[in-house]
Amino acid sequence: MPSSREVRALFIDAAEQAAVRRVDVPAPEAGQVRLEVHHVGICGSDLHYYYEGANGAFVVREPLIPGHELSGVVEHDPAGELAPGTPVTVHPARFGERDARFADAPHLWPGGSYLGSASTWPHTQGALSELLVVERDMVRLLPPELPVRRAVLAEPLAVSLHALTQARGAGAQLEGARVLVTGAGPIGLLAVAAAVDAGAAAVTAADVLPGPLERARGQGAQDTVDVSTDALPQSSFDVVLECSGATAAIGSVLQAVRPAGVVVQVGMVPAEPRPVDLSPFIAKEVRYVGTFRFHEEIDAAISLLARRPQIEAVITHELPPEDPEGLFSAARDSASSGKVISAPWS
Repeated sequence: MPSSREVRALFIDAAEQAAVRRVDVPAPEAGQVRLEVHHVGICGSDLHYYYEGANGAFVVREPLIPGHELSGVVEHDPAGELAPGTPVTVHPARFGERDARFADAPHLWPGGSYLGSASTWPHTQGALSELLVVERDMVRLLPPELPVRRAVLAEPLAVSLHALTQARGAGAQLEGARVLVTGAGPIGLLAVAAAVDAGAAAVTAADVLPGPLERARGQGAQDTVDVSTDALPQSSFDVVLECSGATAAIGSVLQAVRPAGVVVQVGMVPAEPRPVDLSPFIAKEVRYVGTFRFHEEIDAAISLLARRPQIEAVITHELPPEDPEGLFSAARDSASSGKVISAPWS
């Protein structure tokens, strides 16, 4: 635990401008808990903030502490409910104004916020800090068999599990299904693991790089396709989890899914018009659904991480948060890295 009344935090100031600075120790209010952060996963949104100074329409207008995938221990609970040192992870969302039209999907309610995001003003500061204050209902306790390091994967794994929730909601049966995962980055790798655990008969992973495909096989993909050289088999998959966010992949997966199959768009696509051939979508009566973050799936993610320790292999790099350039450049190198996480502060 930091011994002074100041702690270190990593700030992104603008595109390719980041620095570690000292800030006052945050004081928890009623209903809040202060955590000592051990690990933070670097997400695609963090990379956009660092390299572009914006994540889509969300521009860095004040120094931003990134990070919404985290694990650590309780440092101080004013209510005395959680003992210091209790291992935890965090649901990074604060939900907005209730909308009765989709009462069971608070992650879609307007006015919410997410740790480490420039979508709000002031920005919602994130987890790349020695200490972090969050609401008590955001805290998730870890079971004894789940190490703090592996628990940093709970948030991105919950994203993949929510994609399966969306597939089921569109009528898909995961058990015994033939599943295709396109894009074998960290979310794609966790989607492979989630589909295998859900009882898929066969999981195929597709990517343009050999490193991600090898890592996908390590998470249980029975087959892989290098789409830079080989085409996906047509009308062959019951469920497709499109995790690349590449517009070109959308046309390919519409060809690859079987008639009346389900495609879940997991990867974020560019916020601009792009041409897509929708004729297979129509002719095959494909059910195409979106997925955005998650709601309760983080609890299932914690359980799955506890049951399947091999998922921790998705983490390929653990680097010091005191070196932001090294941390972000490693996460950007998708050929050699899966999930990049920060090491505990020195």
